Parts: sequence; structure tokens; C-alpha cells
Amino acid sequence: MRFIFPPSPVASIPIIGSADRFPVHRIYCVGRNYEEHAKEMGFTGREPPFFFMKPADAVLVIAAGETGSMPYPSLTKNLHHEIELVVAIGTGGKDIQAADAHKHIFGYAVGLDMTRRDLQNDMKKQGRPWCIGKGFDYSAPIGPITPMAQAGNIEQAEIYLRVNGQDRQRSNVSKLIWNIGETIEHLSAAWELQPGDLIYSGTPEGVAAVVAGDTMVGEVNGLGTLKVKVA
Repeated sequence: MRFIFPPSPVASIPIIGSADRFPVHRIYCVGRNYEEHAKEMGFTGREPPFFFMKPADAVLVIAAGETGSMPYPSLTKNLHHEIELVVAIGTGGKDIQAADAHKHIFGYAVGLDMTRRDLQNDMKKQGRPWCIGKGFDYSAPIGPITPMAQAGNIEQAEIYLRVNGQDRQRSNVSKLIWNIGETIEHLSAAWELQPGDLIYSGTPEGVAAVVAGDTMVGEVNGLGTLKVKVA
């Protein structure tokens, strides 16, 4: 097969304890999946889950122990952080039941769903898609993937984000409105999941703006620390 120009390299993520890498297929994100975050965004209750997507090459891959550099994106004056547990799919499937979801998970990682909040809000007011607020370059920083067997009790893990040493977000994965299994059940009813899919499972309360020079340090217990500096 011949291409008219060389295809872009496949986005991939390092795996803890392995020389192999995890190739990224798609990035799915769950909106408003912690109750307190839903409230701070003006919503209440356990509404049905909804999803949006980022391009696979939106990942900003940061190796263990390193501090990544994220360029401040264009067009925005209100860049927000959203710390998230990321679920890495290793076995695809459609119409997966929540009770069977664990059979499809390869591992977990710490991620950030970076958001151009002003652009997102403008699109919401106009009733238009808000891809421009969510799916921009480098909008999905992520650390190495920890295989599921090594991740411990991830459903009860503490999740937090500090900016310049100060707490911004702090919660527990147990507070997800739709837990990991339920999320996979809903998601796989709409799309056939594939090996290499990433699911950003939602962010807790405390989302706020960062500016150039800020350093974000996020963690999900058992998965290591993600460090990102805004350039």
C-alpha cells in the first residue's frame, strides 16, 4: 500500500513494568460524573451519562517521574484543569454488561482533561458542539498505564490535584456517579469499544483556571503522580 504522504505515527503510552507501549485508538470522556462537580457546573442529580471525545493524538504523554510541558493553547483566556482516572481498554466489545466490564480493562492511568472553558461555555450558549473547548492539541495529558492486576482497589482510590502546591481537587473514585463498570456498559451500547480505547472517567469538584508557569500535580492512589507545567 502506498500513501501520498507518510501517515502520522500512532499515539502510544508507556506501560509500567513493560517495554511495550499501549497504542491509542480513541479517547472517550464522561461528562459531569461526580455529584459535587455536577453541582458546581449548575446541575444536580444522577442524570444519564453523556460522552464526548478527543482526538487520539491529543494525548500529552508524560513518563513516570518526569514533569511534562503543556503549551498554553490559543484562543482561550480561561484554561481549566480536570483531574481524572483513565481506564485503558485491552479487549474490545459491544453491549458489555457492567458485571463483565473488568474483563475488558487492560489498566489505568492518571489523566487531565484540559478545557478551554470560555470557548466551551460560548458553544453551550449557542447550542453548538463544544469540541473546540475540549479536543484541542495536548488537551489530554496522561501518565503511564498501570496494568489492572497491579493497580490495587482502584474503585476506592483517592484522587487529587494540586496547583503550585495548593489543593484544588480532592475526592475519591468511589464517588463516581456512574462507576467504571456502569460507564463501560453505557459507552459500549453506543460504540463498539476497541483495544486501545481510553476512557476519561470524569472529574471531581474544584475545577479552576491555570496560567502559564503553573505546575499541576495529580494523583490517583496506586497509579503514581502526573506532573504538568503550563508553558
